[in-house]
Amino acid sequence: MAAGWIEKITGSLEQKRRYKQAKERLEALPEPYLAAAEACNRYLMHCAGITDGDTVVRMFVDHAELWERAALDGTPVGSIVGDDPVEFAEGFAQAYGGKHWMDKERARLVREIDDAKRKQS
Repeated sequence: MAAGWIEKITGSLEQKRRYKQAKERLEALPEPYLAAAEACNRYLMHCAGITDGDTVVRMFVDHAELWERAALDGTPVGSIVGDDPVEFAEGFAQAYGGKHWMDKERARLVREIDDAKRKQS
């Protein structure tokens, strides 16, 4: 019962647990996969803009799985991210739908401009 009100304040504890597990999987990677995975993870945290918790967790679990497979197979980091790591990370994030913080800001802009137009009429 206490978990219900705690989750209303902090968000889903299950999502947090799954994200932490994905992060631990990344931390267990050998170099240079660890460095590359952490760099991509940091970029995704700051730039993906996804606000739906389930989608974010699924993205980070898949991200950990990608780097684990690459390390097991010995796939070169460059073969994974290509020549443009930003393009790789943004393409990776785009593969996951969900709501983005920009969706909220776009709707806010439209609403506020519509309000301003109505005031002018």
